[in-house]
Amino acid sequence: QSLKPLFARFEAMQRDVMMAQKRLAEERRPKYTFSNFIGSSPVCMELKRQARRAAQREATVLLLGETGTGKELLAHAIHAASLRGNKPFVDINVAAILDNLLETEFFGVVPGAYTGADRNARDGKFKLAEGGTLFLDEIGEMPLILQSKLLRVLQEQEFEPVGSNRVIKANVRIIAATSVNLQRRVAEGLFRDDLFYRLNVLSIRMPPLRERLGDLEILCEHILEQIGQRTGLAHRELTPDAIERLRRC
Repeated sequence: QSLKPLFARFEAMQRDVMMAQKRLAEERRPKYTFSNFIGSSPVCMELKRQARRAAQREATVLLLGETGTGKELLAHAIHAASLRGNKPFVDINVAAILDNLLETEFFGVVPGAYTGADRNARDGKFKLAEGGTLFLDEIGEMPLILQSKLLRVLQEQEFEPVGSNRVIKANVRIIAATSVNLQRRVAEGLFRDDLFYRLNVLSIRMPPLRERLGDLEILCEHILEQIGQRTGLAHRELTPDAIERLRRC
């Protein structure tokens, strides 16, 4: 009788853990598919054709294009259409994390690995993406010291958490993206040429909107619908004159 509260608490904790795991799994599902990449111009259709072909292969994909061309959306879509589509999709923006924290973000850390380290082990992105896809956004901003460690993972399919001597196998597909000219970075000594060739297996160039103006009107319609849904305001349309002004921007 006295153990009933203990058992009840244990069952409640189990339910909480299961719900947390379910929420995390949902967060790591792809958010977009090819249907979310709006456009039917010849340029856009060719882009989707290349991406669908890439989805059916296991090779590393490198997405090249200016900021705002939809690289992250296409990475989600490639993962969703691949054989790994029911596995995690994990993303990391290399440019948004301090250099000295990137290694732990990628590979995780064991307790007490360094002064100030957490007492609990923390999994890195490679562990979280196991069986699925790891999207490395702004790969061109990765520091050289970490480039060599990423290269090892791509070559050996294994990594070591920070502060550990234990080797962990990695079954992860890499999709990388950059808005900078990686070949120029290689020439400048800022990016490893061997890593560039490892990443540049399937290369997809993301065209800017100025190269696919045939999609402008449908994109405007889609954006206005989203604004209406978000704000609850009545749907509005752009006049032909407004569309023409946007074409000339």
